[in-house]
Amino acid sequence: MNNTEGKMLRRVVASSLIGSTIEWYDFFLYGVVAGIVFSHVYFPTGDPVVSTMLAFGTFAAGFVVRPVGGIIFGHFGDKIGRKSMLILSLTIMGISTTLVAFLPTYGDIGIVAPICLLVLRMIQGLALGGEWGGAVLMTYEHAPNSKRGLYASLPQIGLSIGLLLASGVVGLLSLMLSNDQFLIWGWRVAFGISAILVFLGLWIRLNVDESPEFKDVQNKKEESSIPFKEMWRGNTGNIIAGMGARYIDGVFFNIMGVFSITYLTQTMDLSRNVALLGVSAAAFVMCFFIPLFGYISDRVGRTRTYWYASLITGFSALPAFWLMSDSGSSNMVIWLSIIIPFGIFYAAVYGPEAALFAELFDAKVRYTGISFVYQFSGIFASGLTPLIATYLLSLNEGFPTFLVLYVIFAGIVSAFSARWISLNKTRSNQVESTTNKVG
Repeated sequence: MNNTEGKMLRRVVASSLIGSTIEWYDFFLYGVVAGIVFSHVYFPTGDPVVSTMLAFGTFAAGFVVRPVGGIIFGHFGDKIGRKSMLILSLTIMGISTTLVAFLPTYGDIGIVAPICLLVLRMIQGLALGGEWGGAVLMTYEHAPNSKRGLYASLPQIGLSIGLLLASGVVGLLSLMLSNDQFLIWGWRVAFGISAILVFLGLWIRLNVDESPEFKDVQNKKEESSIPFKEMWRGNTGNIIAGMGARYIDGVFFNIMGVFSITYLTQTMDLSRNVALLGVSAAAFVMCFFIPLFGYISDRVGRTRTYWYASLITGFSALPAFWLMSDSGSSNMVIWLSIIIPFGIFYAAVYGPEAALFAELFDAKVRYTGISFVYQFSGIFASGLTPLIATYLLSLNEGFPTFLVLYVIFAGIVSAFSARWISLNKTRSNQVESTTNKVG
């Protein structure tokens, strides 16, 4: 790699990371405040469980439309380029998030308020559906083959930084303001910040080159006429296995990064700041471990790393919730019960995931393929998780036995899905080797 290519790669990494951070900040900000704010100001039913489930229902709606966004942005990303779709997705996300900051409450305009909130949440989902695939592909396709796990993991840090910013901003505002001030106008400041961040992200993204692998597809005139249709040809097994591998990612992130805040504040009656600080600290630690495990996947193999990471992450829910549910646990113990499984074990899943999924597809359908695998599986792996967690918690009078079993189940499913991907890759290599010998 010459100096010019190295300079462009660094610029692409910065572009993908900063843009991804902004998108995730916008998206997760909603999740952070859903249970502690929106359940009060947009869904005041009088029953806290029902209000929380309604708030998390609109949270889930963002995940339901993400596959649509993935297919739309993936289609044009595979036909006209990754860069233009990333600029568009960031713009849409920024506008929809900023509008939430100015949305009247249920007390102001009645039922129209939660309906508008739902629409804006769905627009967020469409934008993020196109963001993730394009961001990781830009770094993956610019990187040297031997370092693709590492470079594809770098935009993934945007998830942890975005969560850190979302939980950190909300935590800071909670600390500075009274509860009434925060519920009335404080949370709106966090959404309004998005407008500033978007201008920064757009300026950086406008100054990067298109992916070299997509340029090669264009030069050879090999663009797919219907990428979504062609994606399925010979890839059905990989698509199903990829969605299974994604299971523990979505479940664990939303249990530890979103639902744990509601659990600690409402069930365990802890301070909102204690819960937010734990999640923020875990997100900070995650920033360092995501690229580490991306690098490890380059050394020992993508599927092997994912196999062990899925099992360890899933089973870590047992000690984590055992400590969180102990009323005698100190704040430090609570924080460690979030930081270790979420900041370290989860990073072992999320770090190699982008490269794992990118390697399932050819370049001409790769944007569509990885977007569909990641976003469609996100409906049940991510979007429904806070609702499922709320229900499972209610079955055992607030004790998380069934919740922990659900997380463990997700880890086992993802581990065996990673093994399936490995077997598919082995069979594919054997067929290719046999074909070459015959030829």
